[in-house]
Amino acid sequence: MSRSAIYPGSFDPITYGHIDLIKRASHAFDEIIVAVAEKTNKNTLFSTKERLEMVKEVAGNIPNVRIESFSGLVIDYARKKNIRVLIRGLRMISDFEYELQMALTNRRLDDTIETVFLMPSEGFSFLSSKLIKEVASLDADISSFVPDSIADKLRKKLGIKK
Repeated sequence: MSRSAIYPGSFDPITYGHIDLIKRASHAFDEIIVAVAEKTNKNTLFSTKERLEMVKEVAGNIPNVRIESFSGLVIDYARKKNIRVLIRGLRMISDFEYELQMALTNRRLDDTIETVFLMPSEGFSFLSSKLIKEVASLDADISSFVPDSIADKLRKKLGIKK
């Protein structure tokens, strides 16, 4: 039986922390679908198409990783794909309460789908897309947070000259 998992997120933009989790998950599962949420409760800076392209650009070369977008509930997407594992990242203890609530809600919606929590490497445990967008908007160096191509796209989207 193939062991597959879905790593859902907004990836607005994708960070080294996300990439680290994708790589970690790719070692633990036969296939990972990185699922870019089309609609989120967040105000995304990048369109779904742009976020999908950025994820493909930096993680598309990992052999057992597929990158797609989805709409609606991730549980419904997982059912459609016949995948029974969701990957979620836990950076700091502050993430735990929200992620646990989401995992328990998902379990109530479908108790055959499990959530597996992964922690990023210590060097990435503080990264968040929201923080990176804020730092970038103040024209700070974000090269240690995101790949150069993503930093360029972020600066362009924010109207910051290099």
